[in-house]
Amino acid sequence: MAVHERQGRLSPKELSPRSLWTRYRASGADLPFGNPLAAHGVAMEGYFWRFTQPGTDRVVIALCGVNRADDSAGPGSHWATLGLAAHPGGFLRTAAHPVAAAEPDRLGASAGDVFCGDSERVWMDLGDDARLDIRLSDLRPWPRRRFGASSVFHSVPGLNQYWHSWLLGGRVEGHVILGDEKWDLTGSQVYGEKNWGKGGFPESWWWGQAQGFADPQACVAFAGGQVHSGPLRTEVTAVVVALPDGRVVRLGNPVTSPVRATVTDESWHLRGRNARWSVEISGSSPIGAAHVLPVPLPAERRNVAGSIEHLGGHMTVTVHERGKLVWADESHSAALEHGGLDRARAELDRRGAAADATDAPPIV
Repeated sequence: MAVHERQGRLSPKELSPRSLWTRYRASGADLPFGNPLAAHGVAMEGYFWRFTQPGTDRVVIALCGVNRADDSAGPGSHWATLGLAAHPGGFLRTAAHPVAAAEPDRLGASAGDVFCGDSERVWMDLGDDARLDIRLSDLRPWPRRRFGASSVFHSVPGLNQYWHSWLLGGRVEGHVILGDEKWDLTGSQVYGEKNWGKGGFPESWWWGQAQGFADPQACVAFAGGQVHSGPLRTEVTAVVVALPDGRVVRLGNPVTSPVRATVTDESWHLRGRNARWSVEISGSSPIGAAHVLPVPLPAERRNVAGSIEHLGGHMTVTVHERGKLVWADESHSAALEHGGLDRARAELDRRGAAADATDAPPIV
């Protein structure tokens, strides 16, 4: 009996502050004033960069998901979901790579000799006709130290998904090769985010991001979906607006700054407010113009279709401060996403894709 009782107890080493902190972060959570950019060791750590070129409406996205196939800590337990896509033209290249790693102390991810990305450079080689090489400088990072874009939800352990828009602008130098075209992306606007969770992606989610407004300092992002941890289940949408004057507005706490979202595959309408700010966002794009992108099933070492993402949608944004209009503008280079495995599979079927397809370019 004594032996049985002892098996349920933690050793003094396991109860040390460092061990408890490591176990806490391994749930996906971060303490206030922590570092959400460092890898947590959960089933999926996602890294995403988006480049918008004003005046041409060109948009390029690069993504890397570092996925853990099992609970082992060995180097063979991680693999990558990779993607490179563009608008206009509908270019798309995705892959599941057998080797991947996420940096434990800073923002950074790699996948063998085909991808490396951090806060200073994003490099991808998915073939002679699918290459990206970008250097970043003069970054405009997330300005608040206490929490990231998921606010207080960062401190809740075991959520299926966390989100942080860590980069709201910066200087871009470099190029991308898309099929037989080479685009010079120098001077483009850049946005970066990270998402992670113990179970991959939610059952349903919505997301959007836009630059390309009249003022190059402006940046908008939102993310919402069904989040859960044990018996806790709720629907949450977060909105981030970097205003032209440098201020950053964040809404989405269910009690103090709720955001209501009404989303279809072709329309996005969000309204959020707190005691000081109110934000309204509307987006639209025809479903045929969307890419179908893969998401990982980490434990199965494979990708499946999971996201319907428009890269060149239309977005309008209106921001009021204490009832007074402080900013309103529109972008024709907006990303607008509606995610869900069943939803994405149905769209592939509608397009006549093969049963084992995990992605698809636009059809219009």
